[in-house]
Formats: sequence, structure tokens, C-alpha cells
Amino acid sequence: MSELKRFTREEIQNRNSKQDAVFIIDNEVYNVTSFLDDHPGGHEVLLNVAGKDASEDFDDVGHSSDAKDLMKKYRIGELVDEDKVELKKRHFNWEEYNKENSKNSFISSWKFPVVLGLLMTVLYTYLFG
Repeated sequence: MSELKRFTREEIQNRNSKQDAVFIIDNEVYNVTSFLDDHPGGHEVLLNVAGKDASEDFDDVGHSSDAKDLMKKYRIGELVDEDKVELKKRHFNWEEYNKENSKNSFISSWKFPVVLGLLMTVLYTYLFG
């Protein structure tokens, strides 16, 4: 397999037009110029991050595994070692999330409206029955 071309962030910075749309995702360089019109979110989305590091934007959207496979086709290289940044692994801690949300679980769950409905039914029956 041939070695990938290595780019600096400065080189990528100038490639931000509809004729040359290149960006960085996770220290890898992608040329999406030919994909602009086919992108489901529209070409504006890609042009807004052209010439920049789009890693966070890409992750925030939550692309499918099919999209991640498709992007391999547009990979043209990687950043030089000096310009690489440490990749942040996103890990969601469900246990911590459940602990935080269990404090208000009665009011935020289905139980509160049911108890409130029963209480109102008893009160209505007592007052008007």
C-alpha cells in the first residue's frame, strides 16, 4: 500500500473553497470536493468546516457507521506528527448518569402523574360525591 501524503495544518487552512474542500478529522485529511453535492446535509455543512479541524463537528452530528465507511474513500493523507493532536475518546458513564438522575426520579418518572391523578380523583369524589 502506498504511503499517505502528510499535510500541515497551515496547508489545509488554505483549502477551503467549493473547488478545493479539504478538512481534518481525527488527524486524518479528507478531500470532499467531489462529495459536496451528494452530502445529505448539503454542501454548506462541509464548506463551513473546510480548511479546519472538523473532528468535533463530525462527532457531534453522530454519523452512522455507513458514513464512517464512506469517508475512507475521501481520505487523502494525514497530518504531520508536529500538528497532530491527542484524540479524545468519548466515554459515556451510564452509572454516573443514573445516579444523578435517580435523585429526582419520582417527580420526573411516570409515578408522579399517576399518584397526582389518584389524589385528585379521591379529592373530587370527597368534595362532589
